Amino acid sequence: MLILFGSCSAQLSSDYYAKTCPKALHIIKAAALGAVAKEYRMGASLLRLHFHDCFVNACPPPFSLSSHARIIILSMLGCEASVLLDDDDASGFTGEKTAAPNANSLRGFEVIDAIKTQVENICPGVVSCADILAVTARDSVTALGGPSWTVQLGRRDSTNASFSNANTDLASPLMNLDELVSLFSNKGFTAKEMVALSGAHTTGQARCLLFRNRIYNETNIDSTFAKSIQSNCPSSGGGDNLSPLDATSPVIFDNAYFKNLVNNKGLLHSDQQLFNGGSVDSQVTAYSNNPIAFNADFAAAMVKMGNLSPLTGSSGEIRTNCRKVN
Repeated sequence: MLILFGSCSAQLSSDYYAKTCPKALHIIKAAALGAVAKEYRMGASLLRLHFHDCFVNACPPPFSLSSHARIIILSMLGCEASVLLDDDDASGFTGEKTAAPNANSLRGFEVIDAIKTQVENICPGVVSCADILAVTARDSVTALGGPSWTVQLGRRDSTNASFSNANTDLASPLMNLDELVSLFSNKGFTAKEMVALSGAHTTGQARCLLFRNRIYNETNIDSTFAKSIQSNCPSSGGGDNLSPLDATSPVIFDNAYFKNLVNNKGLLHSDQQLFNGGSVDSQVTAYSNNPIAFNADFAAAMVKMGNLSPLTGSSGEIRTNCRKVN
């Protein structure tokens, strides 16, 4: 028996807005490029918004079942813009923004708001916030020199969110390799795809409190690199001080992240876990030597991630304001 409440997979299409809002993709791209040009870090922030939207509550992409399989999936959500919903004290609604992995960390909401306003002005009630997140992530990566990919469209926006699942479904910078493999596997990703998606850390920054223990207490770290980071991340205090996830090329989207790992220069504990004598060392080495392979695998994994549990058809809604349900 198979009972589905909320779809784990649905048919999306790259030309979904070709007739209903043909200028949508151009507007989103122009706004994303402008935001990244104004602040390079915003590219990583917009990419991260899409990650944190898709991974919460998501079930794996299309899968096959044996005739005896019994699966019950209740209210599964994924790439449906739940991450954008604000808390509403009046109604008692709690969104995902204040969950531990997101609080004082996720940013770029104003950019999404501005894009939504522009799109609503020409095509009211047509383009979802979830699709804006997906397209903006792609356009941010290309703006930073990374690969492009065809974004499948047609997602609708959720009318709810899950604070609790946002606290459990997202990767932690303190995770070990087996925990990372398990977390991504639960969403339908292979270990190789997990490594490719981790390459997103080739751009962006992290707060001192997230890597302080690594640079002062861990041994699988280049000593010169550790000392250079310590200058901006003291052993106490300065928890919000920022350091680049990829010190070699902090802004550009390239494969330097993997070269750093091979040299024990991963900033986060979870980063260096990918190259620490474990099962994915060879994949990290491969990407460090082959940027073309990394770009191709990252793009393919992003398409797969964008297909995590979208709402389509009559499910959900097209929000007028991405921060609240209609």
